[in-house]
Amino acid sequence: MTPNLSLMTNTELKQYLSQHRNDQEAFRAALEVLMSRRNPTNRQPYPFDLANPESEVEALLKEKLHQDK
Repeated sequence: MTPNLSLMTNTELKQYLSQHRNDQEAFRAALEVLMSRRNPTNRQPYPFDLANPESEVEALLKEKLHQDK
């Protein structure tokens, strides 16, 4: 039986992530729920949803580094 991840608290989700770190589907589902609860002003794109994750994440990191200077 799969738990209803959206009803879990953040602490419960983190425990679930820890317990299911080797189950890619369960981990990804729980991580998406946890990430969806973040403050929208600080939200970054989820790498799995990007067309070319490696180059797009690299570009985001470079942009972030240049903002801090």
